[in-house]
Amino acid sequence: MSIRRHRIKDILQTGTEGQQVTICGWVRSRRESKAFAFLVLNDGSCQATLQCIVDQGIPGFDLLGRCQTGASVRIDGELKKSQGKGQSWEVHAKKLELYGEADPETYPLQKKGHTLEFLREIGHLRGRTNTFGAVWRLRNALAYGVHEFFQSRGFMWAHTPIITGNDCEGAGEIFTVTTLDLNKVPKTDKGAIDWSKDFFGKHAHLTVSGQLEGEFLALSLGDIYTFGPTFRAENSNTTRHLSEFWMIEPELAFADLEDDMKLAEDFVRFLCGWAVKKCPEELAFLSEMYKGLTPDDIAKLSESKFSAITYTDAVKELEKASVKFEFPVKWGIDLQSEHERYLTDHVFKGPCIVTDYPKDIKAFYMRQNDDGKTVAAMDVLAPRIGEIIGGSQREERLDLLETRIREMKLPVDELQWFLDLRRFGSVPHAGFGLGFERIVQYLSGMGNIRDVIPCPRAPGSIAF
Repeated sequence: MSIRRHRIKDILQTGTEGQQVTICGWVRSRRESKAFAFLVLNDGSCQATLQCIVDQGIPGFDLLGRCQTGASVRIDGELKKSQGKGQSWEVHAKKLELYGEADPETYPLQKKGHTLEFLREIGHLRGRTNTFGAVWRLRNALAYGVHEFFQSRGFMWAHTPIITGNDCEGAGEIFTVTTLDLNKVPKTDKGAIDWSKDFFGKHAHLTVSGQLEGEFLALSLGDIYTFGPTFRAENSNTTRHLSEFWMIEPELAFADLEDDMKLAEDFVRFLCGWAVKKCPEELAFLSEMYKGLTPDDIAKLSESKFSAITYTDAVKELEKASVKFEFPVKWGIDLQSEHERYLTDHVFKGPCIVTDYPKDIKAFYMRQNDDGKTVAAMDVLAPRIGEIIGGSQREERLDLLETRIREMKLPVDELQWFLDLRRFGSVPHAGFGLGFERIVQYLSGMGNIRDVIPCPRAPGSIAF
């Protein structure tokens, strides 16, 4: 059997009067009388549905009683201008075929409102709702936009490993990968786990970042970007954290912090404009339902100039703020979300970039500034959400990088390959990381990050 179907999205954009079409989709609603019935279908290709008029006497008319909400059907028919309000086209069916039934007594997505909490429990079905159909299409469009942005600027997509022996952030919040028998774990003379007996011969884990590998690729190829899954074993149950998420990490050779800031700003603006261009119906629906950014807000953001402020000056602004923060502010602490939102929403009334953070709260690979206290780091802060990008110029000086590694008590021997990049043809270079789910969450207006990835992974959550 050959199925050549027409997507509803294409029909609504380019359909013509009298066109013969084949629609395959899921029933959203059904209304019937003795002589005919209306079936409203959605096929996932767009936000809209398409109404089909099924007259008595056509092949398959006797199947109508089984075409309940959630059932999957195929309709062959003729496209005609709709006489009803709120729709431009309708299909006059010539044949109805039922693919799969949905028992109305047990199908959980009946025609009524459902809470997001409930829909997380049926993640395998939530893509059939208006909300999650919109979110997944927005996510798809933004993923395409990521590649469009970097490829059009001459960057190469680098495939860095998911299994690694490097802990880029040095935080220890990692998922171990092992083939050892957990009932008989081999031990060293000192009682520690003997990783030499494991599959890779050393302690391996899921990556927290592709940055370190991205650096050696950038110092061979010029400008690269990664876009793939990363993992954090952080026992956090907030609305902003996932254990598995997708990270975008460009790395620029022959670049400094200013170059890094400009790329990050251009990237955020581009994704905002891309979303408005590719998903206007989805953004309008999500904005109305969840009171997030409107398409006009996002369009303005795509043309906004980002303000810039040093960390030191940002702390001064926060210290003189009239509001009382839950977390006190002082120089040397990492800024919290409430501090970041105050800067964007009240001080700058728009996106901003904070630079030159204290070195003691940043990673070992960031370039030290001449003051000996700060590093050439930057965070891009967006209104309502706070940090959306974190990046830095990398330390290209061998002696300073090696000293910093030792100060932070990191394994120098295991990072010799990383130091080689500074021994052999070192160059100024910079990069940043953007958690893909953060930008999807920001533009969709979804309050919980678990609602912008199809299969969320979080503590205690491994379903689907």
